[in-house]
Order: sequence, then structure tokens, then C-alpha cells
Amino acid sequence: MTTRLTAKNQSRTFLILILTISVVGFFIFLSASLGMVGSEISGFIKVGLKQLMVLLGGLVLMVLLSNLNYKHWRQWSLPLLVVALGATALVFIPGLGVDSGGATRWIGLAGFTVQPGELLKLGVIIYYAAWLSSAKARAGTFTKGVMPLLILLALAGLLLLSQPDTGTFLVIALAMVCQFIVAGGKWRHLVLLALIGAIALGSLVATRPYLRSRLATFLDPAADQLGSSYQINQSLIAIGSGGVFGRGFGQSLQKFSFLPQPIGDSIFAVAAEEFGFVGSLVIILLFLLFMITGLKIAARAPDTFGRLIVLGLVILIVSQSFINIGAMLGLLPLTGEPLIFVSQGGSALLFGLVAAGIILNVSRHETKAIK
Repeated sequence: MTTRLTAKNQSRTFLILILTISVVGFFIFLSASLGMVGSEISGFIKVGLKQLMVLLGGLVLMVLLSNLNYKHWRQWSLPLLVVALGATALVFIPGLGVDSGGATRWIGLAGFTVQPGELLKLGVIIYYAAWLSSAKARAGTFTKGVMPLLILLALAGLLLLSQPDTGTFLVIALAMVCQFIVAGGKWRHLVLLALIGAIALGSLVATRPYLRSRLATFLDPAADQLGSSYQINQSLIAIGSGGVFGRGFGQSLQKFSFLPQPIGDSIFAVAAEEFGFVGSLVIILLFLLFMITGLKIAARAPDTFGRLIVLGLVILIVSQSFINIGAMLGLLPLTGEPLIFVSQGGSALLFGLVAAGIILNVSRHETKAIK
């Protein structure tokens, strides 16, 4: 009886966390959007309504998927992966791919932009979870565990790094390595993966000027304050201006003409300026609670597939969110990754809520399994 109640509490806690982060994130977005549209009230309403529509649509999807048996994803894993790879490749078709900030990560559909890389994250994680669970005791071996991981990363890397979208590729790699570890990965294989990763990352930095620039900015933020270091310096000014309790909701000054993309990459800096150290800490704690509760659900999943799919999705969301926060604090290089559930970006928000729906369904089956 105690076990059953504990499982129900975890599922309820996870749902409350998702709703809390989403609602808090929406109001932070509304405040940050003032910095983009300025005094144009019509633009503010348009941006706010669009984000609200995506949020409500995502919540509906979350509810539907929370009632869909997660085991179906196992038989759909290969078709989903193929569709995700194909959709991501569409960004390279002239007239269909949308370029922004020197990257082509989006496709234009009926006046909307969609980032298929978010679907690719879902497809890769679900397929790898299905593969490892089918391999069973051999999941931790080189042929059944490491080789499929490398092949999937090669396919995803070919598409994502060509856009380029290094941040999404890195969070996918991290989530897959975590799945491999939990499936029984051996230390010698992890060392091999670390070496391959270090060589690949070093090669990327050496051959891509924009990555070298971001690394140089991270190592010395004061070097080019009006150029490559502009965003991180404006972010730190905003965060420092917030003090302990912040300027107050809607009172950020940096979002007006100073912070680049206040509703996107820089939205945590806006939140820190308005809510201060205390508010920033609350946001970080919400994501930490999300991670802890999600990992508990993974640990109590009724089968290996459920455990691995929850683990992968939780790592994807949390790592991407903390990469964003870390970059705004100057603790990590800038990557352009959004703060999920908070930043503008319908594709990322939908992905986060779809992932939450799948996790909730696993928690429900886990509850039933231990009655």
C-alpha cells in the first residue's frame, strides 16, 4: 500500500511540476516579450497569443499521451526515427528551409516555422531505448550497445552539425550515453566513447570558426564586449542588476534593446533581473525537482524500455535547460539552446510537453504494476 501511494505521489508531483514550470515560464515569456515588441501593444498581444496557443496545444498533447500506453512507442520506434531523420533533412531543401542567424534549423509550413531537430531528439531516444531493451543482457556490449549508439549519433550528427546545431547534437549524445550506462555499459566502453567524443569535439572546434569564437568568449568574456562577448556581458549585467529579490515582474531594463533575443536564449537573464537571486534559485530548483522526480519514475518503471525512455527524455530536457542557464551565467559557452517550457520556440515547448506526457504514462503503468 505504501509503495502504491508513493508511486501515485510521484506521478502527481511530476504533473504539478510540469504545470508549475509551464505557467511560470509563460508569464516570464510575456514579460520578456515586451523587450522585443516595445510599445507596440498589437505585437505584444500577437506574440503572447501565439505562445499561449502552443502551450495549450502542448498540454492537450501531454494529456493524450499520458493516456497512451508507452509500450506502443516500442513498435513505432523505427518508423518514428525514419520520419524524424527525413523531416530534419528537409531543412536543406531550398525554399523550405528557413535561415536565421546563420543557421538553417527550421522549415516553413503555412506561415509557421518548425524545428524538426526537436522531433529527431524524440526519435533517436525512443529508438535507442527500444534497441537496448530488445538486446537485454547484451545491451552493454560493444556490438549491441556501443555500435548502435555510434551509428545513431553519426546519422543525427550528419544532419544537425550541417545546419549547424551543435547544442542539440550534444544533448542527444549525453542522453544516449546515460541510456547506455543504465542498460549495463562497461567502463572500458565509456572511456572509448569519451575519447571519441573528445576527438570529435576538438575537431569541430578546430574546423568551425563560430565555435572557436564562442569558446574564446567563454574563456575571456571581457575580450570583445561590443562584439562576440556582447550577449554574455549584457546577460551578466541583467543578472547582477536583479540583486536578491529583483526589480519586479515586468521591470527588466536590459530586455529593452540591450539583451539579444530576450524571449529566446536570454530569457533566464530577464527572469533573473526581475526576480533576483531568489527567483533564479526557484527556477533552478524547479528543474532539479523535475529531474529528481523523473529519475525516480525511471527507477520504478515496470520494464527496461520504460526505464530507458524516461531516463533519456529527462536527461534531454534537464541538460538542455541547464546548458541555457549555465551559458547565461557565464559557466558554459553559449550554444543557442532554449530554456524549455520558458523560452520562445513552439517546437521545443511541444517536445517538452510531449516528453512529459510519455513520462506520465510510464509512471501510471508503474503504479498499476505494483498494486
